[in-house]
Amino acid sequence: MTQPRYTPLVDSLPASVPFVGPEAQERARGAPFVARMGANESVFGPSPRAVAAMQAAAAEAWMYGDPELFDLRRAIASHHGVSPANVVVGEGIDGLLGYLVRLLIGPGDGVVTSDGAYPTFNYHVTGFGGALHKVAYRGDHEDPDALLAKAAEVDAKLIYLANPDNPMGSWHDAASVQAMIDALPAGAVLALDEAYSDTAPVGVIPPLDMTHPRVIRLRTFSKAYGLAGLRVGYGLAHADFAHAFNKIRHHFGMGRVAQAGALAALGDQDHLRATVARIAAARDVIAAIARDHGLTPLPSATNFVTIDCGRDGAFARAVLTGLVARGVFVRMPFTPPQDRCIRVSAGTSADLAAFAAALPLALAEAALTVS
Repeated sequence: MTQPRYTPLVDSLPASVPFVGPEAQERARGAPFVARMGANESVFGPSPRAVAAMQAAAAEAWMYGDPELFDLRRAIASHHGVSPANVVVGEGIDGLLGYLVRLLIGPGDGVVTSDGAYPTFNYHVTGFGGALHKVAYRGDHEDPDALLAKAAEVDAKLIYLANPDNPMGSWHDAASVQAMIDALPAGAVLALDEAYSDTAPVGVIPPLDMTHPRVIRLRTFSKAYGLAGLRVGYGLAHADFAHAFNKIRHHFGMGRVAQAGALAALGDQDHLRATVARIAAARDVIAAIARDHGLTPLPSATNFVTIDCGRDGAFARAVLTGLVARGVFVRMPFTPPQDRCIRVSAGTSADLAAFAAALPLALAEAALTVS
């Protein structure tokens, strides 16, 4: 019997996913986690107004969502002081990154990112046959100068930078990011992932400039807005650039319930501010717990804290394994030397208590098992 005739590119790729989900880990361990602190979701939940809007929209779920996302794009544009023509909405930043790579990257085209940066971006690039070039982090920060230099060297069509950064929680100030934008090599597009813009301190996010033809600013409702399960993200770009997404995006990819929830969440900025304050308070507690056990919490502008475990990747993985075994779901950077760390998302008081109880046990066990 003959088999499906996959493309040579697909045949060359491993069957993998960028992340192993907590649900898969729960199935493997045969028990649910007591604290879900690894996926950078907002355990504080969405706005009650968003929940009510989704409940109302559920009765109309038999209808497709508006393929033009007219109301949501108009609200996003008003929120940011830009035109709806500058807004493209997609299935989370992940979905938009896939569309962006499809727009720009063919087999062999150069793409530049940081070694250890958000792996889903790399997944899209390899899926379209792009040539992925990586530069090292510098002092637990992505290195804009190195990214630019590599892009010029390989004639990259696309550069990826997250600010604030995942997985380290670090950031560059707005002036540094603007300097990178101003120095983009000819023909290179900057994908500026600002998923954590809502939790960033003042002075981190550059002013929006919709006149640059080769920059797209990516935002999400998955983090501080607490709507990760809906998969709603958006990009802010020059009108011509935003319009180009209409050539290839899934026009019915954003359902009616998701559109209603995101629209209501955006309209409740009081809830967003309260959530950001709760995230900041949880970060402080996570940092204090880490210090209590001789570990070093890194400064964070996100909804998580990256904790330096003080040794190598093997030790940090043993700590992570010990936490997971005790029902506390956390993650860690994948690439040395950042893999000396674990990454702990902001949690409720119960989550934080579970982490505080499990951490010393996990550290003691790791010290015994890793030489």
